[in-house]
Parts: sequence; structure tokens; C-alpha cells
Amino acid sequence: MLRNMDSDTLQVFQRELTCSICMNCFLDPVTIDCGHSFCRPCLSLCWEEGQTPRSCPECRGLSERPDFKTNIALKRLASLARQARADHDHSSEEQICVTHQEAKGLFCEADQTLLCGPCSERPKHAAHSHSPIPRAAEESREKLLKRMSSLWKMREEIQSSLNQEAKTTQSFEDYVALRKVMLKLEYQRMLLLLREEEQLHLEALEREAKEICEQLKESVFRMSQYRESLKDMYRELTEMCHKPDVELLQGLENVLEMTHLAQIQKPQPMNPELPSWPVSGFLHMLNNFRVNNVLSLMMTAHHAILDDASVLFVDDHPGASRQRQGEACTVSWGAQAFTSGRHYWELDVAQSSTWVLGVCKSIFTSDTSISVGAEEAFFLCSTKVNSQYILSTTSPPLVHFVKRPLGKIGVFLDYDNGTVSFYDVFRSSLIYTSLSSAFASPMIPFLCLKSL
Repeated sequence: MLRNMDSDTLQVFQRELTCSICMNCFLDPVTIDCGHSFCRPCLSLCWEEGQTPRSCPECRGLSERPDFKTNIALKRLASLARQARADHDHSSEEQICVTHQEAKGLFCEADQTLLCGPCSERPKHAAHSHSPIPRAAEESREKLLKRMSSLWKMREEIQSSLNQEAKTTQSFEDYVALRKVMLKLEYQRMLLLLREEEQLHLEALEREAKEICEQLKESVFRMSQYRESLKDMYRELTEMCHKPDVELLQGLENVLEMTHLAQIQKPQPMNPELPSWPVSGFLHMLNNFRVNNVLSLMMTAHHAILDDASVLFVDDHPGASRQRQGEACTVSWGAQAFTSGRHYWELDVAQSSTWVLGVCKSIFTSDTSISVGAEEAFFLCSTKVNSQYILSTTSPPLVHFVKRPLGKIGVFLDYDNGTVSFYDVFRSSLIYTSLSSAFASPMIPFLCLKSL
């Protein structure tokens, strides 16, 4: 149909199918809220900085939606217009077969070569699939569009990772500041002979924290560079889609290989973790307050929840998944509560990777479930988030950037001073000390282990 149009009519038709951003024939066209249409790659690059509100590049009308479906009818017309333009411009693109002196109008997908009619019938190519160059070029454009869509989606994932990395960096820096306070409070309870070790410990923390912060910054930089490289690659593919058919087909394999390599080199966010330095003599000191057999009651529960209805194994960390209903856990607690003094005990968590332990004000039980009062509950929790285990505490909720203990955990309750401390017994290191606050109720030792 387009071949029968006169030149002026064809030019008008092609002008209506031209993107006002790239001034080329529409490529995967979308029609936005105001009614104007653009190439999806052009519009994506135009809006890529996430400007709000998004506006039409042509009339500046606001667009409420961030994404649009392909205008299928416009896409088909654009494909026809491209082919018509190729037919009108074929003389400048034609390659002549040296053997048969005929134009090479066919593309052999198996050999990735251009052929004339007689060459395509020779034994070497007869069994292969051949397509007219315009059709082969359109099919290749579709392959590139799919690859571009994948690149753009990956770029959006990298942006999400960058946002999360920025939050992690801030959280980590705040945590380092808080950890300095905890360490100072811990050392204040020790003998004067530990002052030198305290200073060395703080300096080591500062060095490690600085190194990890640098690693986080490098991670952010790598992700930013990778995101920009994806954008540049996306722009290159967009430009390639607008190249003449022959040039597009001849460079297709190299471009697809390049984008494939870029996709498998996607950087991963880092998980910052401070070393667990030992504190000299603290276990010996705490053993002066040792209490044995603090857990005397036990039951198997299918639901273990706080009074605010949150599952104990779930914290507020992004990506945490709720415990499946019916999944059993072993819960133990003390028959007697502490109302004064200092008390230290150790609990073995080596046989479970997900657990909750500490002290709480009250416990309520039924046949298959247990409920713990959320008020005045001081817990250390190990929870699985995606493929990593996160160590956190309650009162207040806090994620810890230290190694997760794999053996015994020491719990020190200083009732009179209103503090609860947790220790990694194997590494002889502090995990967490709560800030001082007067207890208003008796405190009950508590342990909950998720079944393997």
C-alpha cells in the first residue's frame, strides 16, 4: 500500500510517524496522557532522572502515570513506514553480488550474511532460513527492544539498591556512634586496669568503621557507575535501532554479546559487619553473678507473638518474611522472676539459626501458642532476611552490624541499674547493652528456638 503512494504523500505519512524527540521513525511507540506519542526509549531517557511531575516533551502537559503500554497500531504503521523508506532509499544501501550481479536482498540468519536470490538457492544456503532485509531488520529491532527493556529494568533495580545502600550507610554510621557509647558504658564498669584496652578498642573500632564506610562509599560509586553504563548502553542500542538495516544486522551479534556481559556483571550491595573484639576478663567478672537453670518451663508452640501481634521471629528490617503458620518452635522461660540484684546466665543457640532470647515482663500460654508482653521486653533476635541472618534487639528496635553468635550467648540482667546486656561467649565480646531505665516489674528469663 505504501509503495503506491506518491513521494509527497509518503513524506507526510512518515512525518506523522516520526518521534519529536529523536526525529526518527517511532520505535516501540507509547501514547501518554495528553495524546502525544513518542518512542519508549526516548521517553524513558527523557524522564530517567525521575522528575516529578513528569511532563510531555512536546506540549508540557502533565502525565500522571509513570509507564504506558505499547501503541500496537502505531508500532505497525511505523514498521511499514520504515520499510517504505528503505524501499525508496534502497539504491544507497544495496550491495551487489559479485558472482550474479544482483542486489543482495535476503538475509541468512544462520550465517548472518546478505545474499542475492541465486546465492540463497545454492547448496551452502539452501537449507537455511532466509528473510527479506527489511523483515529481518524489524525482527532484530524487536530483539534489541527486549534487551533494552531488560537493561532498563536492571537499571531500576540498581537504583533501588542505591537507595537502600544510602539508608544502610546512614544506619551504619548511626550504629557506630551508638556502639561507641555502649562500649564506653561497658568499660566504665570495669577496673582501672582496663582503661588502656578501652582506648585501643575504640581506636580499632574507628579504623574498622572508617574502612567499612569507605567500602560502602566505593560500593555506592560502583553501582552509580554501573547504572550510568547501563544508561549509555541503552542509548547506544536506541541509536543502533535507527541505523540502516544492513549496518544494524552486521553489528547485532557484537552488541548483544556486550549487553549480555554487562548484565552478568551486576554489582551486589555489601553487608557491613564489624569484627567482634574480645573484652578482657569480662566472663570471669560476670561469673560472679552466675545463675544456673534459669529456664525451668518449656513448651512447643506453633505461634509465638508479642502483645502487639508481631511474630517474634520477624523484625522491622526490610525484606523480612513472616513465620509460616504451623511451624513449631521451642519456648522456654523461668518459673521465677527477678526483682532485684545482678544475674548472669548463658544460653546455647548452636542448634538453631533463628532464635529470640532475653528477659520480659509477662508470658501468656495456651495449648499451642505463647504470647509475650511487648512492654518491658528486652530481646536479642536472630532472623533470616533473604539469604542473610540479621542480628537485632528490641527496646528500642535496632539492627546490629556485628558477627552473629553461633554458640552460647551470655545474658546479664542488672535489675538495680535497669540494664540488660548480651555477650558472644565464644568470642568474649559485647553484642549489646541497653541504656539504663528503671524496671517497674519482675523480669522473666526467656528463650525461643525455631525448629530446624
